[in-house]
Amino acid sequence: MTQQQQITVETHDSLSRISAAEWDSCACPEAAEGGRPEDPFTTHRFLKALEDSGSVGPGTGWQPQYLTARIDETLIGCAPVYVKSHSQGEYIFDHNWAHAYERAGGRYYPKLQIAVPFTPVTGRRLLTRPGLEQTGRAALLQGGVQIAEQNRLSSVHATFCTEAEAEAGAGMGLMPRLTQQYHWENRDYENFGAFLSDLSSRKRKTIRKERTRAQDFGGQIRALTGAQIEPRHWDAMWAFYQDTGARKWGMPYLTRAFFDIAADCLADDVLMVVAERDGSVVAGALNLVGASALFGRYWGCAEDHPCLHFELCYYQAIEHAIENGLSRVEAGAQGEHKLARGYLPVSTHSLHWMADPGFSDAVARYLTAERDAVEEDIEILTGYGPFRKPQVEDHQ
Repeated sequence: MTQQQQITVETHDSLSRISAAEWDSCACPEAAEGGRPEDPFTTHRFLKALEDSGSVGPGTGWQPQYLTARIDETLIGCAPVYVKSHSQGEYIFDHNWAHAYERAGGRYYPKLQIAVPFTPVTGRRLLTRPGLEQTGRAALLQGGVQIAEQNRLSSVHATFCTEAEAEAGAGMGLMPRLTQQYHWENRDYENFGAFLSDLSSRKRKTIRKERTRAQDFGGQIRALTGAQIEPRHWDAMWAFYQDTGARKWGMPYLTRAFFDIAADCLADDVLMVVAERDGSVVAGALNLVGASALFGRYWGCAEDHPCLHFELCYYQAIEHAIENGLSRVEAGAQGEHKLARGYLPVSTHSLHWMADPGFSDAVARYLTAERDAVEEDIEILTGYGPFRKPQVEDHQ
């Protein structure tokens, strides 16, 4: 960038004000020739589906304020940004911060969130044009902080960002936070059996038994994508999502309209694994597919059957990843039960900025102690993983 080139950062209350081609030139330039995006969640079509369905917007606590950064008329960066009136649907928990801030007499909400709503998936949050990463990230983060300062917002949070973004933000004075999830990594397995051979004998036997029990529900299990997903499958998935969401969060985040829009414009990004019997969908798991990863999102069932959850959510996902050459499966937030099924702990990252200097100092001290604890947990839990130990002779 020359001295004459000025960066202009603007906010937009609707993604309809930014063309899909322009947004995706920063969000997923690798898909320009028709390939899959690395991150389906930051595509224009996914974020706009959230907006058009009313899953975000008025009355939801997620008010869009998308950021764009331009040099002259050229978009060099953009970011999914929302003004939040609560901390729901984020999965990087700051409820204790909110309580402490308000007990001290402050007003924590509204705050500014750079995130994909309801999506605990790591990906770029500062979407920059290739070759302009440093300039674009700096402009977007500075723009977010300026918006918060000008509007007297308590804080800015960029959640489930990449490690590179966390490092860049820390260099600009934001506070990095370390958390963890469970991911399955593809070690160039030829098939599911090759994956099992990598596990200890006891874990292999357990998984084989679970898969056999799951198949005993009395029907068939199918992995569907694109036009293979019929309206009845979307109807069933909505019912499952409603039931699971009501039990986990009190009310579902996504509206029924989101599933209708997904059927029209996101079906090719979706892998839906269903258990069917006599024409009825008994259970289902909804995943999104990226260029190198499978992202598990929602699960639900109309009937309880032993091990069906493990089969649809974890083992079918691993099989799909192996068959399609994907490097990993991200199975969503939390869940130490994933460890025994080959999903190991990995670090996840976020960035935080607090307007109040005193509160910022307290949060910074907390995050330092938390990071040490998370790193120790990851080391310990990895040691409890199901994989064979190199120094131990293992027999079938």
